[in-house]
Amino acid sequence: MNPQVTQAPTAPTFWQAFGYWLRLGFLSFGGPAGQIALMHEDLVERKRWISEKRYLHALNYCMVLPGPEAQQLATYIGWLMHRTWGGIVAGGLFVLPSLVILIALSWVYMAWGHVPAVAGVLYGIKPAVTAIVVSAAVRIGSRALKNRWLWGMAAAAFVAIFALGVPFPLIVGAAGLVGYLGGRYAPAQFAVGGGHSATQQAHAPAVIDDDSPTPVHALFTWGRFWRVLVVCLGLWALGIGGLTLLLGWDAVLTQMAWFFTKAALMTFGGAYAVLPYVYQGAVEHFQWLTPTQMIDGLALGETTPGPLIMVVSYVGFVGGWTQAIFGPEALPLAGVAAAGVVTFFTFLPSFLFIFLGAPFIESTHGNLKFTAPLTGITAAVVGVIVNLAVFFAYHVLWPQGFGGRFEWAAAVIGAGASLALLRFKVGVIPVVLASGLAGLAWRFTA
Repeated sequence: MNPQVTQAPTAPTFWQAFGYWLRLGFLSFGGPAGQIALMHEDLVERKRWISEKRYLHALNYCMVLPGPEAQQLATYIGWLMHRTWGGIVAGGLFVLPSLVILIALSWVYMAWGHVPAVAGVLYGIKPAVTAIVVSAAVRIGSRALKNRWLWGMAAAAFVAIFALGVPFPLIVGAAGLVGYLGGRYAPAQFAVGGGHSATQQAHAPAVIDDDSPTPVHALFTWGRFWRVLVVCLGLWALGIGGLTLLLGWDAVLTQMAWFFTKAALMTFGGAYAVLPYVYQGAVEHFQWLTPTQMIDGLALGETTPGPLIMVVSYVGFVGGWTQAIFGPEALPLAGVAAAGVVTFFTFLPSFLFIFLGAPFIESTHGNLKFTAPLTGITAAVVGVIVNLAVFFAYHVLWPQGFGGRFEWAAAVIGAGASLALLRFKVGVIPVVLASGLAGLAWRFTA
């Protein structure tokens, strides 16, 4: 090991971390898999603010929660480094840039309609997003699948979700049970890192290392547990109660608050797991937007930074606009207000779960009884990420189904993006920008 990596780096100040989380909010393309991989590269490999073992332990917890796991992981690490405000900043800045960008794009979409140039850029970005997910599956799998047991669990999870349509929560539950039993009867295979302890010991020191003691603020106490619960539930009650008093229970904004609170508690498995529920409620039941508008919003959500579940902010904006909740002369204001309400009620539970549960999780990172189930879940999630890549590839390459035309140009762009990411280690942003330009050039020359 070279002398420059024999000592842990200096712990970042709150404002240094603030700068990083702000930058991440603008660069976190590629959905949860890409975002998790990007944070791993930054926080574990380059900055060494947290060790891989501690990073994966936090990630495993976020994977079993409803809500956007990448945003929750950022909240967790921000909280671990700089207490509650660190978590609020990390989680908030993970969402805020995406919200601003989506509001701007939604405004353009509703006011001026479709522009051929935009369609061309989206054509190129979609296969790049697929490549980003494939790259993330390769990177996370290479680190998490350390033996044949974990490879088998990843393969079983892929078959279960791809071929059998097993719901994601059942896959997570089964993987956790197998991990628990494995931790009891084959502990060497389900230790963090799959039993390859020598590899784990060779890593460069980190600010929060494998054996770093849990910070005082991260220790579990019942007093803190109840304070967090009361504050978060109080914010929720104040928000939905205020909307009810001001506008009435049947008002659009109040119904959005209630509907997206329920949606936030059902987002096991990421945005795609909850999209059918959002579609059924927002399009079919409430008719806040049309099916075409919903599909267009999904494309916007896939190609902007931040969690994929941010598509709900687009749903809120379009719903507020089409329902003219402030009158026909204030459509943009209606859209902005609705997007803000939807975002608040969608992400509040994520902060609650982290601030409530993370102190307990921090107390278990050296206990195999708790870590083995989470190791099993991580292996299963690799299979689920591969399924997401297959889902993307199918819809990008055969947009009209297997009976329709194969998109050779998209395949070439996707292959180039994969090569750039996996072979030449090019960053996500240059790949996305180059792919968008390639799609634009193809649309104008085809």
